[in-house]
Amino acid sequence: MKLVDLTIPLGVGTPPWPTYIPLELKYFKRLAPNGANGQVVTHSNHVGTHLDGEIHFYTPGKDIAELELDFLVNEGVIVDLSDAVGDYEVYTSKMVEERVEVKEGDILLIHTGYHHFGWDQPTADEIRYMVKHPGPDREFAEWAKKKKLRWLGVDCGSADHPMNTIIRDWMPRQAKEADKVFQKKYGKPLAEFYDDSKYQLMHIEMFPHGIIHAECIGGDIDLLLNQRATIGFFPWRFVDGEASIGRCVAFVEDDQYQELMKKKEGMKKTKFGDAINPDHVESLDKLSA
Repeated sequence: MKLVDLTIPLGVGTPPWPTYIPLELKYFKRLAPNGANGQVVTHSNHVGTHLDGEIHFYTPGKDIAELELDFLVNEGVIVDLSDAVGDYEVYTSKMVEERVEVKEGDILLIHTGYHHFGWDQPTADEIRYMVKHPGPDREFAEWAKKKKLRWLGVDCGSADHPMNTIIRDWMPRQAKEADKVFQKKYGKPLAEFYDDSKYQLMHIEMFPHGIIHAECIGGDIDLLLNQRATIGFFPWRFVDGEASIGRCVAFVEDDQYQELMKKKEGMKKTKFGDAINPDHVESLDKLSA
């Protein structure tokens, strides 16, 4: 089998979740005169592609070190919702099941298309990536529980809708934009649609059930949309870790990998060499207009 990388590049330019400490790097020794290069890295756990652990929001939950490899690697599916939801909109379980078959116990990766606004992309837009991406409502969370999903992944800043987090208070101008979208599309003000009883429900209501999630998925995800694969996330064996930076990959058969690489040859690339489908950005722009 071959591996397809679904991880975004990590460097000092990678934005953390808003207000979290970004990655900082400095040399403490150099080849001259020390004979080796050595670096010190400082960062929060919520920068780049990372896995939220249960204790991030659930005090008696598991830390990252307690997550078994059989949990982290399993069959799953990558669903493309970039044709269904744009800025500030809400995705549903029906949208997912219209596009892919989700089996009980699957890992589910959600491609909103907003990874195209990540820092590594030619269409980078940090505010759109962190503040305007779509997200779910409680209906989706209840469906995920019924499906007994192993874990979830999203290609944007949070598995929760950004306007169902503290971002709503931090970014009042964007909150006003979102409120107009909610009143027009859903017939309710933003504050009524996402009232206090739903606050960060994908974290607060899901982690006690062991359904955690990875955020800021990306890499070559555009190659695998609406396809099944064996999916794995590899965080540190991090004792007391509430979250962890890690590597997310899809395992595919050799012949499928060769087909994917041929497809990638004809696609545009990021400066780091990941495949880009510009149609997703065009679709999102139309949906958000």
